[in-house]
Amino acid sequence: MNGPVSRFYFADRLRLHYVEWGREDKPTLLLVHGGRDHCRSWDWVAHALQGDFHILAPDLRGHGDSAWSQGGGYTLADVVADLVQLLRQRAGRKVAILSHSYGGAASLFLAGLYPDLVDRLAVIEGTWPWQELAKQAPMAERFRSWVSQVHELSTRGPRKYANLEEAVARMRAENGFLSEEQAHHLTVHGLHQNEDGTFSWKFDNYTRTAFPFRISLEELKELWAGIQCPTLLINGAKSWVQDPVQNGAAALFTQGRTAMIQEAGHWPHHDRLDDFLAVVRPFLKG
Repeated sequence: MNGPVSRFYFADRLRLHYVEWGREDKPTLLLVHGGRDHCRSWDWVAHALQGDFHILAPDLRGHGDSAWSQGGGYTLADVVADLVQLLRQRAGRKVAILSHSYGGAASLFLAGLYPDLVDRLAVIEGTWPWQELAKQAPMAERFRSWVSQVHELSTRGPRKYANLEEAVARMRAENGFLSEEQAHHLTVHGLHQNEDGTFSWKFDNYTRTAFPFRISLEELKELWAGIQCPTLLINGAKSWVQDPVQNGAAALFTQGRTAMIQEAGHWPHHDRLDDFLAVVRPFLKG
């Protein structure tokens, strides 16, 4: 598989990394990865779609080869601001977006807040905030929990793996649907080597913290209902994320449609690539 071109841009005083596939005279497609992931997790999808699109795939702040946030704070608002900056610098027109999980939630915010930037939006397992906000703890409890998480992380270094094989095994344990080839690829691009020869994941552990100040479920509903572009919600039948049809989230989208990928978990684009592409390719091409 031929690889993409690696580039950098600046947003919020951070040097952020992205990769680029395809020709610039094609429509632009933005690929947004999930939490504790990286841009090269899209390689199989990008390889399949690069003939139809000019693809931009960023490493979100604190992930992959992008800089870590100063002070260790990570919010969806930060991610949205970073993506807006990238699109204004590199796209110059409305784009299609394909996003996963944490990146999917950020992309839903982006489409609702900046309709002038988004032509159509496909979101994989990105409606998880619905189920979190529906059972949200009181603010004081959330605040204390966040402070505890930050204090714990400040005393804890990144996990170290003695060799690549040990990290690959951890990757496969996280997602049992992955093939050996997939797990190896995702691991190689997700690690850096420490001075002592061990390996650690590239992502900042502070991305694990849940910022205490969040929008309410009613505000989320209002934002999603205001998304004007065609929106495809894709879920895995064996995932922990609730079916957006069953919990009512899908009904909010004025131009929404849904797809359930069978025999797939939280990463349908890895678990059932051909089935996933059969659903997403015609949607993205319009």
